[in-house]
Amino acid sequence: MLFHVKMTVKLPADMAPAQATQLKADEKALAQNLQRDGTWRHLWRIAGHYANYSVFDVPSVEALHDLLMQLPLFPYMEIEIDGLCRHPSSIREDDR
Repeated sequence: MLFHVKMTVKLPADMAPAQATQLKADEKALAQNLQRDGTWRHLWRIAGHYANYSVFDVPSVEALHDLLMQLPLFPYMEIEIDGLCRHPSSIREDDR
């Protein structure tokens, strides 16, 4: 199943810089591994915001929920999710 996910990160202003740096490094490593395995299909920064639009390919809503909760920055995110399905006019056969 494909899901469009908007993630907006809101780190506390008083968070120690070293902690923020470590969280971001851990998040990047996990995001890149999930991209390599095809689970995190698209990752786009939203210009001017500490936010992204992403497309995840997971077996279920529960799998998406579990994955998002594993993200190191999850406690500091506002998340919006939309389920996606293939449009009948799409020429992309690999979109399901």
